[in-house]
Amino acid sequence: MSRSVRRGIQCWAVVLLSSPVARAAELSASAPVMTDNTVQIAQATAPDETVPDETAPDTLRIVVTAEKTPAAAQDVPISLTVLTEQEIEAANITSLEDVAARVPNFSVFSAGGNRSFLTYSIRGLSNASVLNRDSVAFYVDDIPYENGNFLNTNLPDLERVEILRGPQSTLYGRSSIGGVVNIITRKPTNTFEFNGAASYGNFDDVDLQAAVGGPLVDDQLFYRLSGSYGRRDGYVDNLFLDEDVDPQSGGNGRAQLLWTPSDEWEVLLTGSFDDYRDGASTFLPLDADPFEANLNEPGFSDLEANTQALKVSYTHPNFQATSITARRYARNREAFDADFSPLDFVAVQANASSTIFSQELRLQSPQTDGPFQWLVGGYLESRTFNIDSGLLLGADGFTPGLNLTRSESESQTAALFGQVSYQPVEALTLTAGLRYEANESTLETLERTFTPTGSPISFPSGNSFDEIDNNGDALLPRLAAEYRFSPNVMAYGSIARGYRPAGVNFQATVAEAVPFGAERSWNYEAGLKSSWLDDRLGVNLAVFHNDVDDFQVTFFNPGINASLVTGAGAQITGAELEVRAVPVEGLTVTAGLGLIDGELTNLTNPFTGESSDASELLAAPDVTYNVAVQYRAPFGLLGRVELLGSGTTFFDEANTIKQAPFALVNARLGYEFERYGVYLFANNLFDTEYITGGFTTATGDVATYGVPATYGVQLKAQF
Repeated sequence: MSRSVRRGIQCWAVVLLSSPVARAAELSASAPVMTDNTVQIAQATAPDETVPDETAPDTLRIVVTAEKTPAAAQDVPISLTVLTEQEIEAANITSLEDVAARVPNFSVFSAGGNRSFLTYSIRGLSNASVLNRDSVAFYVDDIPYENGNFLNTNLPDLERVEILRGPQSTLYGRSSIGGVVNIITRKPTNTFEFNGAASYGNFDDVDLQAAVGGPLVDDQLFYRLSGSYGRRDGYVDNLFLDEDVDPQSGGNGRAQLLWTPSDEWEVLLTGSFDDYRDGASTFLPLDADPFEANLNEPGFSDLEANTQALKVSYTHPNFQATSITARRYARNREAFDADFSPLDFVAVQANASSTIFSQELRLQSPQTDGPFQWLVGGYLESRTFNIDSGLLLGADGFTPGLNLTRSESESQTAALFGQVSYQPVEALTLTAGLRYEANESTLETLERTFTPTGSPISFPSGNSFDEIDNNGDALLPRLAAEYRFSPNVMAYGSIARGYRPAGVNFQATVAEAVPFGAERSWNYEAGLKSSWLDDRLGVNLAVFHNDVDDFQVTFFNPGINASLVTGAGAQITGAELEVRAVPVEGLTVTAGLGLIDGELTNLTNPFTGESSDASELLAAPDVTYNVAVQYRAPFGLLGRVELLGSGTTFFDEANTIKQAPFALVNARLGYEFERYGVYLFANNLFDTEYITGGFTTATGDVATYGVPATYGVQLKAQF
């Protein structure tokens, strides 16, 4: 089976634990649908407190919790992009793909909006090797997810999104070699509030979102409920069966209960679910019409997931303590036509499930302006993953039947981490961090069978294995220094060790191929953050170099077998430039540029024996850029235009399937009343066609494509 086909059947999720992100400031019940042009987020407070606006409107001071304590984004010595609540509302950002399009050197590719699998990368490090841990860590309200595939859903009720580029190991419970994506939703408050949105567009696209919250017991117990439902017709027309290939329907929900029995204690209980019933993955011949297919197998993709988390925080004059306990279950079932033709030759079937328990404990210094800040923590995770994946051979092929691979695996992670910062003089801050992480992986069982069509008997069709272990550990340091030339100009530099642990290959054909080694890197970064003109102009620049050893790469043979090798190396160099400006009242301009120059070396395909001295990174455009111009008039008119671009992108190890540079144009026009808003929108305005994935089959190259032009109307209300 090809690499991308195997990606399509990958479906596991993890809930890990993170730190105390403070609650956002209380929202006013009388707030309009869209606030003023300020892109500021007030420092978090207790639900019964009000934070004075210490920054004038139209400034660029954004408070984040990227380093586990509220701080202005301009003061954080990390290459960091923040999408604020105002920007999320104005651009109607509701998915991970929407987020990435507005972030330098962060790319997300989905198959025309298909939820079965996302391919993504930060600074050239991607999830293309589906057998191992992702290079990016995803957090929703401090709950870590093992990968972003279970975030390929609607994201309602967002407060902000923070994207940290580069390895994050000394502040986060789950380490990541490429970066971290923090998704923060709105929290319960001491004031009743409601917000909702409904939109309708072409492809009979209906999208509904709503949230409601307020006090159950004034000043002590608060709730918030949020969720979304959507459905649309497919983008791809199956001419053979006269139906859409890839329709979508389903929704999600989240419930939060916040208890503050005293000023020192805060207890937050969270539960969420996802339930989607979609059409099949859409792999089409590379040279064919991207929105027409001739398939005899209609296929499907079902996703079910639920999460429960308990976060307890205690604030003492001398320290803060946080505990987060979480469980997550997820299941994905899917089938799709794997010969990409009307022939009854071969289809893919898969059923994968994952259950994860995690616990994080953390102590940190109080939120003061003292010269010494510290944080220490511990993290535990236990995960089980089961998958049945197979090829269903039809009557037009060889012997009809099901060739099935069934595997069960377990993994455990334990980590201790910490970081200290010290100011020897007022302008200089020195930071040192260290993480120790130990991982244990076990392939409990792997068996291959073939069951002829109509037969009650299954026959062995390959090697079977039981109880194969692979363990490893790592010590991950980080050193950083920042120097403030003035209150508005800061430079920083850092050196950090990155790590992707060893593991077990749940699709291996021989016992020797089950364990694979760890991937390690050294990351060097320097940056400059500045604001000018009374905070009406912000300019940030970062440059980096990433030296990776034993790069983990997954190869697939023409059947269903996979092998992960770690002999390759990678050298990745790049830069990020971001500009935010408010030149006049009501007018905002944001722009970002990301550059990457990277390649894999000493790469050998274990199935063919072919080697390459240099291969481009997968799903990692050499250029990403975004420009948005928005004007909000005092009388309620809103206009926004965006240009979102991507450079040359490769999707296979041989670098034969690629997408040339392309750009998308989005537009939005609306009128906002005090509590309501009505908007017209158009995305991919010029109907640009572009590839989002691809691989080589025995009959030729196939690819998935991006979303075509979509347009519609949206209504919003807030009380």
